[in-house]
Amino acid sequence: MSTDAVHVRLADTRDAQGIALMSRDLIESGLGWRYDAPRVARGITDRDTVALVACEGRRVIGFAMMQFGEERAHLALLAVRPTYRRRGVARRLVEWLVESAMVAGIATVHLELRESNQAAKRFYRAMGFSETALVPGYYQGKEAALRMLRVLRRPGTVPYSWRPPRLDPH
Repeated sequence: MSTDAVHVRLADTRDAQGIALMSRDLIESGLGWRYDAPRVARGITDRDTVALVACEGRRVIGFAMMQFGEERAHLALLAVRPTYRRRGVARRLVEWLVESAMVAGIATVHLELRESNQAAKRFYRAMGFSETALVPGYYQGKEAALRMLRVLRRPGTVPYSWRPPRLDPH
């Protein structure tokens, strides 16, 4: 598979079941299934959430969901099918979301991952994220989470570069 064969698009509700199954199998394994199809569909239609899918042909091979706030975005889910990993798919998804966050004026992007997931830690570090906190028992009391953060701009008021034209008093 070449990365040229993969296209990234906004998810639609027809993708909800596939995304939910990937979340169950690739992210939530052993923890219970919180991101089922109805919850994923709500996220896809939520105006403060961006859901993306990476496809090879018509097959969804990866996805990401990020919630946007005033100054902060939260990367809630990111997964790529194992046979497509280490081919730049996750990188493309995260780059798309980070670029969107920057355009939206977001100051920081936050995420959590299983503390034991060394591959994910390396990936997020390579994507510019830094470790901020270890939260014991975060995942249903079973597993610790590592919180990570990427700073996109200094928090606070977004300076406007546009100013209204001055009216000539004459």
